[in-house]
Amino acid sequence: MKYLFTVLFLLIFSVGFSQDDQSDAAKNIPKKQPKAAFDQYRIISLQKDTTYVDTSLTIKKEYEYNYLRKDIFGLLPFANEGQTYTVLDFGLKNFTSFPEIGFSGKQFNYLGVNDINYYSVATPVTELYFKTVMEQGQSVDAFITVNTSERFNMSIAFKGLRSLGKYINQLSSTGNFRFTSSYNTLNKRYYLNFHFTGQDFLNGENGGISSIEDFESGDGAFANRARLDVYLKDAKSFMKGKRYFFDHNFRINSKNGGNNLFLTHQFNYETKFFEYYQKTVPSTVNNAIIYRFGDSYVTSGINDHTRYNRMYNKVGAIYENSLLGKFQFFVEDFRYNYYYDKILILDSGTIPSSLNDKINTIGGQYDYRKNKWNGTFTYSNSISNQPMSNFDAKLNYKLNDKNEFVFQYQMLNKIPDHIYNLYQSSFVNYNWYNDFKNEKINNIEATAKTQWLNASLQLSSIKDHLYFSNDATDSQQQIISPKQYYKAINYLSVKVSREFKWWKLALDNTVLYQKVDQENDVLNVPQIVTRNSLYFTNYFFKKAMYLQTGFIFNYFTKFYINDYNPVTTEAFVQNQRKVGDFPMLDFFINARIRQTRIFLKAEHFNSKMTGNNFYTAPNYPYRDFMIRFGLVWNFFQ
Repeated sequence: MKYLFTVLFLLIFSVGFSQDDQSDAAKNIPKKQPKAAFDQYRIISLQKDTTYVDTSLTIKKEYEYNYLRKDIFGLLPFANEGQTYTVLDFGLKNFTSFPEIGFSGKQFNYLGVNDINYYSVATPVTELYFKTVMEQGQSVDAFITVNTSERFNMSIAFKGLRSLGKYINQLSSTGNFRFTSSYNTLNKRYYLNFHFTGQDFLNGENGGISSIEDFESGDGAFANRARLDVYLKDAKSFMKGKRYFFDHNFRINSKNGGNNLFLTHQFNYETKFFEYYQKTVPSTVNNAIIYRFGDSYVTSGINDHTRYNRMYNKVGAIYENSLLGKFQFFVEDFRYNYYYDKILILDSGTIPSSLNDKINTIGGQYDYRKNKWNGTFTYSNSISNQPMSNFDAKLNYKLNDKNEFVFQYQMLNKIPDHIYNLYQSSFVNYNWYNDFKNEKINNIEATAKTQWLNASLQLSSIKDHLYFSNDATDSQQQIISPKQYYKAINYLSVKVSREFKWWKLALDNTVLYQKVDQENDVLNVPQIVTRNSLYFTNYFFKKAMYLQTGFIFNYFTKFYINDYNPVTTEAFVQNQRKVGDFPMLDFFINARIRQTRIFLKAEHFNSKMTGNNFYTAPNYPYRDFMIRFGLVWNFFQ
C-alpha cells in the first residue's frame, strides 16, 4: 500500500500542474510552446530497442488489454484474474542458463529485468489503466514519467489487483511497484539506467473443484459457482520479491568517433520469499475425509517458507567500429542462496537446509548493424565448478518497411531451477534433495514478417528435461515430485498470422500448429491453437470517436493438459484426462476519444450454450460468461 500512496501522490501532483495550466489559459495568459513530436516520447528497452508512446486503437490493443498488459495468445488464464496460466504454446518459454528459484505459477506476472522499460519524454506522460474483475475488486495500473532535463528521466508506476473470484477460496491480491531512472552526462560519455521493483502476489488456493460431475451437470443450483465444493477452503500461497538493478557504461575516448572504447557494468540484487499456508489439513469430499497432499508432520496450520537471494555482476569492455560493428568481452559473477530454516534427517536420507553457489563465466558478444542487416552473436561459458554454457545467435534482415526476416539459434546447457533440487514442506512426501543433470536445449527459430502474412517456425531438441509428475495412486490425491527425462524430446511449431481487410471490416487470424516427438508423454501440448477476430471499425461524431467492435474466437484441440499443484505452484504432467475442444467466444466494443481508449467485452458469452466442459486444468474450470469494462487513459502535459 505504501507504493500505491506514492503513485497516487505523484499523479495528483501532475494533475495539479495540468490544472494550473488550464487556469492560466482561462486568464488569457499567452503560452507559445511548440507541440512535441511523437518521436520525442521514447520507450527504451534494456537492449536499447526504441518504440514510442502509442495511443492508437487497433486489434493489437484489444489483445493487450488484460492483466499481463501483453498479447496472451498461447496462455490460458485460470478462472480468477491474477491466478496462474496454463501454457498452450511451448514456444513462449524463455530459457536462461542460470538457475532460477522455480515456483513457475507465480512468475507470469513477475516483472523481470528485461520487462522493465526506460523512458525519454519531451513532457510528462501519465497512463492510467483500469479494468473490472470477476467479483469485489478492480485491476489498476498507474504510471507517470517525466524528464527533469534532456539528460535525466524518472518514472514511477504501480499495478494493483484485487479480485475475490466466483469460486470458494479464490482471492487474488497482487501488486507490482516499479521505479526507473535514466541519466547521461552532457558530453554523452556516461549512461546509466536504474530500476527498483517491489512485487507481491497473494492467491487463495482451493485445489480445484472436488466434483466435476456437479459442474458439468448443468444443474441451476450450481450456477452460483460458490456452491461447488473445492478441495481446500483456507489454503493460500504468497510470493514477494524486491530487486535493485543498474546498467551503466562509460566511453573512454573523449569524443564519439569511428572507433570507440567503452567500459560496461551491470548489477542485479534480488530477493524472493515464497510461503504456502494451509490451516486445515484434511479435506472432505462426498462426506469422506481425504488428505489431498498425503501425510503431514503437523495436524493443522501448515506454513512452509522458502527464501532466496541472488547477486549478479557483469563487467565488460566494448570496442565499437563504425564499419565492423561492436565487439564485447565480459565476465559474469552470479551468487545465490536458496534456503530453509532447518536440516531434515529422514528415513529416506538427509534434506539439507540450503543451496548456494558462486558461478563465474566469461564470454563475448558481437553486434553488427549495417544497411538491411542486424545481427547479435553471444557466447558465454562457465569457468567455475558448475558446468554451464550459452550460445545465442540472432540475425535480422529488413528488406523494406513491410518485409522483415529473423533467424535465431540458441544452444543452452542450463543449470536446473532450485525447486527441482531442493524443497522442504510439512507434507511428508514434499521433501526432496536431488542432484539433477543440466538440461541441454537446442532451439532454432525463423520468423517472417511480410506484407502478406506473418509466419514463424520453431524446432527444439531437449535432453535431460525436468518436469513434475504425480506419484499418488489415489485419484483424489496430489503427491508430486520432480523427475528428469533422459531421452530426447523434439518439438516443432508453425505459427501463421494474417489479417484480411475489406471496406470497414477486418478478419484477423492466428493459427499455431505443434508437434512433439517423444517416447513418453512428458511434454504435452495441443496440436492446434487458433484465434480468429472479425471486427468493424469506423469514425463517428465528426471523427471525434473511433469505434471498434466485433467477435473473437479462441480454440485449442484436446490434449493431456498439465495439472496445477498449489503447494509448489508448479504445473505437473498428467495422462488421465484430456482437456480442450471447446470454443471461447468474446464480443467487444472499444472506442478511442483523443488519448482515451474505452473497452467493453462480453467474455465467453457462449458458455451457457456449449455446455460446462471448459477447463484450464483437470479440476479447474475456465471462466464463465461475464461482462467487463475499463479504459486506458494517457495524459500529455
